[in-house]
Amino acid sequence: MAEDAGAGPHLLPDRFAAWFAGRGWSARAHQLEMIAKARAGRDALLIAPTGGGKTLAGFLPSLIELAERPPSNTPRGIHTLYISPLKALAVDVERNLMAPILQMGLPIVAESRTGDTGISRKQRQRVSPPDILLTTPEQLALFCAWEGARLYFENLACVIVDEIHAIHASKRGDLLALALARLQIFAPNMRRVGLSATVDDPAVIQRWLGFTPPEAGEERAVDLVRGPAG
Repeated sequence: MAEDAGAGPHLLPDRFAAWFAGRGWSARAHQLEMIAKARAGRDALLIAPTGGGKTLAGFLPSLIELAERPPSNTPRGIHTLYISPLKALAVDVERNLMAPILQMGLPIVAESRTGDTGISRKQRQRVSPPDILLTTPEQLALFCAWEGARLYFENLACVIVDEIHAIHASKRGDLLALALARLQIFAPNMRRVGLSATVDDPAVIQRWLGFTPPEAGEERAVDLVRGPAG
């Protein structure tokens, strides 16, 4: 994460800029571009090699939005939903995400929910949802089938699909695309974000990420953001 960001450092709030600087880092251009896309309300697919700060780029807009959100005495539901094809990855990302949250003292709760998550934690998450929930396609399918799903996800602002290149062309990918379309009905202003390693044909994944059933309208336009070359 040590590359120069180039133009656009004003996109980082002071607290975040200080966090980068305190680690000897500069936000990378694609990380700043993802913030700009979020502020414009755009769906985006980020393609970057492993080690290019891809996951942080996906979460930065949400962390900034949540950090700048005014306090509330009432529950506001999930802000960001992170989907991983692997439950172990969801847990790893939860741990990695907690580092900047704790180091900056952000008032943000992030939790994972996989097939290995205990029943008591799952029950608590339904009653008191975290700001950021990290889960799998299977857990999301169960959530969407739950009678309380519409109310639970009505304030959802962003869905991040990680390792999208490994899931889109599969039955799991088909089911996840339908789940995303359903979430869009629950939360019409929800943004879609995809994170992927280098792929041969990004347009295929962009179309998958923007899928909307014919009865619900046209496909959503998904902007392409590229990270540094591998």
